[in-house]
Amino acid sequence: MWDFPFLPNQASTFAAEVDAFYFALVGVTAFFTIAIYAMIWWFSVRYRRGKKADRSNAPTSNHLLEAVWIIIPLGISLAIFGWSAKIFFEIKTPPQDAMQVHAIGKQWMWKFVNEDGKYEVNELHVPVGRAVEIKMISQDVLHDLYFPAFRTKQDVLPGRYTTLWFEATTPGTYHMFCAEYCGLLHSGMIGKVHVLTQDDYDAWLADAGGSATASSGGGSGNALVDGAKLFEEKVCHTCHKSEATAIAPTLVGVYGTDVQLQDGTTVTVDDAYIRESIKNPGAKIVAGYQPAMPTYEGQITEEQIVQLIAYIKSLK
Repeated sequence: MWDFPFLPNQASTFAAEVDAFYFALVGVTAFFTIAIYAMIWWFSVRYRRGKKADRSNAPTSNHLLEAVWIIIPLGISLAIFGWSAKIFFEIKTPPQDAMQVHAIGKQWMWKFVNEDGKYEVNELHVPVGRAVEIKMISQDVLHDLYFPAFRTKQDVLPGRYTTLWFEATTPGTYHMFCAEYCGLLHSGMIGKVHVLTQDDYDAWLADAGGSATASSGGGSGNALVDGAKLFEEKVCHTCHKSEATAIAPTLVGVYGTDVQLQDGTTVTVDDAYIRESIKNPGAKIVAGYQPAMPTYEGQITEEQIVQLIAYIKSLK
C-alpha cells in the first residue's frame, strides 16, 4: 500500500470528469484564497501604523461594484451546481442492461455474488467495457464500498439495499476499500477488482474451481444452486406453487414485474421487495391471498436472502 498514488489511474467512464470537476473546485478555491490573502497583506501594508493614508472611512456607494460581486459569485455557484448535478445523475443512474452483482459487507470482509451465481470474497472480477451495477447491503454495521480508480463509492447500510455502478475502461487490477470506519479491523477490509477482457472473463466464469467458498455454512459454490436448496429446506415450495389452489403467489417469472396488493396499490418485485417479504411478510400482501406466510426474521442471514433472490430471479 505504500505505493498507493494520490490520484489512481482513471479506469471508468466517468473518472475523467470527476477528476476535472475536482481540479476545477481546487482551482476556484485556490484563486479566491490567494486573492483574499493578497488583499489582506496589501491592506496591512497600506494602512499600517504610522503610514500616511486617509482613515476617515467616508461612506461611499458603488452599485456597479456591488452588482459585480453578486453576479460573479452567483454565476460560479450555479456553474458548480450544474456541473456537479450532471456528474451526480450519471453516477447514480446505471444503464438498464448493466450486469447485476450483489455485495454483502460484514466485519471485516466483502462477499460478492455475480449474476451467474458465482461467489467471491474480497475480490471482484468484471469484464471491461460493460456496465456493472452492484446492489449492496450490510450484515452488521455501516460500511462503504469504495473503488478509487473508478471514482465511485457508496454507503452500505444494514437493513436496506443501496447501489452503485461503473463501467471499467482499462483491464487491470485495482484497489477496493471500505471507506467508513466499521470497527477494530476496518483498515483490513480491503480487496481487489480484476477488470478482464471479455474472453478472459468468460474463461474465469467457466472455471468452477475459481469460485470462493459458497457460504458461511458451506455450499455448492453457486448462489442459484444454494438458493434452490434453501428454498426446499425452508419448505417455500409447499406454498409458492403454480397451481390455482396455491395459498401463496407463484414466483415463476415474477421478478421485475408489478403485482397488485390488497390495498389496491402496486409494487415492483425487486430485491428490496423480496427481502421485505421474507423478513416481514405481512407488510405487503398480494391481492387475492391471505397473510399466511411466517416471518423469517432472525432465521436466515443476508447472504441467504441473496441466494433466495438469485434463485427467484432464475425462475423464468
